[in-house]
Amino acid sequence: MASKMFRPFSSIMCIFYVVIYMLFSSTLVRADNLETFIVHLSLPEGRVFADPEEQKSWYGSFLPTTTTAAGDVSSRLVHSYRNVATGFAAKLSPEEVKEMEKKDGFIFARPQKKLALHTTHTPNFLGLHQNLGVWRGSHYGEGVIVGLLDTGIAPGHPSFDDEGMPPPPAKWKGKCEFNGTSCNNKLIGARNFVGGLTGPPVDNEGHGTHTASTAAGNFVPGANVFGMANGTAVGMAPRAHIAMYKVCTEEGCSDADILAAMDAAVEDGVDVLSLSLGGGSVDFFDDGIAIGAFAAIQKGIFVSCSAGNSGPFNASLSNEAPWILTVGASTIDRKIVATAVLGNKDFYTGESLFQPSDFPYEYMPLIDAGAGGNVTTGLCGPGSLDNIDVKGKIVLCQRGGGIARIAKGQTVKDAGGAAMILTNTEQDAYDTIADPHVLPATHVSYDAGVKIRAYINSTSTPWAAIYFEGTVIGSPSAPTVASFSSRGPSLASPGILKPDIIGPGVSILAAWPVSVDNKTNEKATFNMISGTSMSCPHLSGIAALLKSAHPDWSPAAIKSAIMTTAGQLDLEGGPIEDERHLPADIFALGAGHVNPSSANDPGLVYDLQPEDYIPYLCGLGYTDQEIQVIVRQHVSCSNTTSIPEAQLNYPSFSVELGPATKTYTRTVTNVGEANSTYAVEIKTEGVHVEVTPATLSFTEVNQKMTYQISFSKSATPVNGTYVQGAIVWRSAKHAVRSPISAKLV
Repeated sequence: MASKMFRPFSSIMCIFYVVIYMLFSSTLVRADNLETFIVHLSLPEGRVFADPEEQKSWYGSFLPTTTTAAGDVSSRLVHSYRNVATGFAAKLSPEEVKEMEKKDGFIFARPQKKLALHTTHTPNFLGLHQNLGVWRGSHYGEGVIVGLLDTGIAPGHPSFDDEGMPPPPAKWKGKCEFNGTSCNNKLIGARNFVGGLTGPPVDNEGHGTHTASTAAGNFVPGANVFGMANGTAVGMAPRAHIAMYKVCTEEGCSDADILAAMDAAVEDGVDVLSLSLGGGSVDFFDDGIAIGAFAAIQKGIFVSCSAGNSGPFNASLSNEAPWILTVGASTIDRKIVATAVLGNKDFYTGESLFQPSDFPYEYMPLIDAGAGGNVTTGLCGPGSLDNIDVKGKIVLCQRGGGIARIAKGQTVKDAGGAAMILTNTEQDAYDTIADPHVLPATHVSYDAGVKIRAYINSTSTPWAAIYFEGTVIGSPSAPTVASFSSRGPSLASPGILKPDIIGPGVSILAAWPVSVDNKTNEKATFNMISGTSMSCPHLSGIAALLKSAHPDWSPAAIKSAIMTTAGQLDLEGGPIEDERHLPADIFALGAGHVNPSSANDPGLVYDLQPEDYIPYLCGLGYTDQEIQVIVRQHVSCSNTTSIPEAQLNYPSFSVELGPATKTYTRTVTNVGEANSTYAVEIKTEGVHVEVTPATLSFTEVNQKMTYQISFSKSATPVNGTYVQGAIVWRSAKHAVRSPISAKLV
């Protein structure tokens, strides 16, 4: 059907959007059944319209037969496109669209999307608005110093301009290793700790520039990549100061360098440390980041670290120490849409940051790089397509295999391919990413890939086209947990629930040292990348806001505020889902999705002081010497009352349940209204929970109260090893939620 409709391959097909409002087309079509559609059409080969009216008349021929009269066409046809699209805007019912599909020249139709003016978006998505709420209350993070350990920084980028910035606090002792005036009141420190590498901390990779601007970049209007996601780029704490400590190159990050940089940062006087790096799970005394982070919290410095990109597999976390905020990654409600349209008229929505305006929307031959079950060529690794005829074709490639997504497109381009459809592996399911591809491409789900491959195998002449739809805001399923986001349970300390929180980490637009679209004179250069490396600086910046608003809060109090106020629902009001479109479990979500505004006013916090971790470390079975490595003081566990992990005054619970009941205590501090009363709500399945007392009544700010919580197996049998739930302390104004994970043994 496709080959007949788009006969010779060289036929140029002008496809346009047609917006169709479902209107009253016959006595059988009710006005309230009508909606606006966007319809794509193919201009017949050699067809030239004498004037706009002739073109409009041709568009009218696609409308229901009852609207062929001129007046009816005018009432249905909303727009008649000439220069940017071949098509029209009309009002139709779904049944009428179905009937339209039978006509030659019809490609596909879809309902219109409501678009709005927007920024680079994660601040808005997280509820951060200029002159309102937590941004206003925290003075945008003013006076707080965010230190980042990363690949360096691009000092001349507009995100690090110091317009509107006060001088650094008097306590600042840091250095700037750049020459001249590269450092300023925004970028107040920059040092290179990479062993064997001399010179200033120039960012040759882009990663550090991106994370620094995400955490605390200044306002930059007109930010975009390839014209997509256009708006004002701004970090979470735009008035906070930045200090960069270069510890990584393209070869990786040495833990010796990391410890040296953390040591310097503590001395320099940072308030927040952000580390978008890590390794596998190890004992804390053997973990340089955990050791450095403990020294930081001893000085009141908040430490935020990425959870790792080894999901969706369980027990795949990095940075598990309870004195670190461990951050997983989620999506936001923005997509950069690119749709794959097949010759059988099926279409599959995907994503691509690169959206070339000169790429023809026409059917091209479609080929599966992995045809015949050839896994090697299917992965589209470098050189793998050299012996396959892909010239002028759209090539279906498989995600994974240790080959970067963009590199797969380069392979296709090098072999002469016209475009790429990148399909997920089963484990990545529906999780797609907008990448700056090197050729026209779209990244589609695993389910779409299966169907595209089935189509290829069903015909001797498979065809496809890619339609680029640009930036779309308002995906109702957001946030979802990213497939790559590492999952719990923690191996280093199973009695501490990790990750702690999730935040935006998929297709995040932020500063970049160079132009990815080869605009050599452009200073405001940005890129869009993904990873828990991107979610971590979001939380670092939010911690800076809380530190600015509440300078007396400890690192543990800030962490508690973030965790106990976290969201559990997506924009549609359903439970947050994972990459499979299934409700995400507690080892993917942790406490939930960050909510900065609520975190600024949590009501109660679970506080901890550095010395409180010593009984916990003794309870892990570490030797006195091993603990000393972490806490830098002599410890005698034989003279210390050790505690089980779940007894640590943490904002969440992770317990192992056998036949016996397990009982622990928690102490909460009132940081809300002086006179306030909280009643407990218990929400669990498969585990019986009792809390005593069931009501907490406070009369003073900073007053502490302790409750006892008991866990036992439910009388009702459950399937599975783990069950989950939560307790919520609720007052007239606040809901203080602590998630629960119970392992049944």
